[in-house]
Amino acid sequence: MSARTHTRPRPVLRGGADSRLPWWALALPTLAFVTLLALILDPADAHATTAEPGITHLLERAQQLITR
Repeated sequence: MSARTHTRPRPVLRGGADSRLPWWALALPTLAFVTLLALILDPADAHATTAEPGITHLLERAQQLITR
């Protein structure tokens, strides 16, 4: 005599993945975009640098060491 097996019905899928996002998934990129846009559009905060940047000095020094 064989044992009778019962199969559970599969839940009905609504046609896709769960599309709900947490509140911060939209708020944080929006905040970052607005902050960067404000930095770009505010010319009063743009100052020319007078000192030579450190990375430029480092690259020049590396070039001098390679060419020797």
